[in-house]
Amino acid sequence: MSVMSYALFLGCKIPSGLPAYAASTRAVLQQLGVTLVELEFNCCGYPARDVSRDAFVLAAARNLALAERAGLNVLTPCACCFGTLRHAISFLKEDAALRSRITEALAAEGLAWSGAAEVEHVLPVLARVIGLDALANAVREPRTGLRVAAQYGCHTLRPSKVARFDNALAPTIFEDLIRLTGATPVDWPRKLDCCGDPLHQANTALSEQMTRAKIADALASGAQVMCTACPHCHLRFDGVQADQADTADPSIRTLLYTQLLGLALGLPAKSLGL
Repeated sequence: MSVMSYALFLGCKIPSGLPAYAASTRAVLQQLGVTLVELEFNCCGYPARDVSRDAFVLAAARNLALAERAGLNVLTPCACCFGTLRHAISFLKEDAALRSRITEALAAEGLAWSGAAEVEHVLPVLARVIGLDALANAVREPRTGLRVAAQYGCHTLRPSKVARFDNALAPTIFEDLIRLTGATPVDWPRKLDCCGDPLHQANTALSEQMTRAKIADALASGAQVMCTACPHCHLRFDGVQADQADTADPSIRTLLYTQLLGLALGLPAKSLGL
């Protein structure tokens, strides 16, 4: 297996709220021969998106410029950061005036963006760069009998021309990755629905209704585990289920895909944040 190098972009949510995702991503990729380089990245820019388009794009562009200076492509486990950085690239390419302003701001710090650094989510890197066959051959402890619902998340799939992750209406990459671990992906009607996290601050009741509907649908479809590849989705499912501890609502275990794969590779549970 060839050695590959990426600049690891964890974003803000993973280090602060889901450190197990960082640990399992590092453990799995190290096992598979991928070198992850730590750069002094800032926030991806997502929180500023609805306040100032320039501030949002500048934050994203600074990260891209840092990766470009290091001669590396960016790998992120966060679907939100993935979508944000991909959006920024799209805006910079389409809007010459915006690009000029961002270029001037970056130059003040001795940085430049040319579009040389690509942005990838961890799932396509596993599936297409390392490859499904290579991953399957590396499995040592298959998760046979485990029925899993794949939670794609919105930012990996939409808008499809920006994300270029998979077919936005009929994706299969996540199920393919689950299957190679020995687990069985379930077909569930709400798999492409939003987890509800973006609405949590604006309309908590609606957000929780959306999250619970997804959990109920996954359980009704026979899933034992909800598999995630986005910290926002993962924390939303865990948060809603923690809030319903005193109710009779059914719950489902959440598992990061890097944890599922790590277990199948035979890595120690502790190294995966379990």
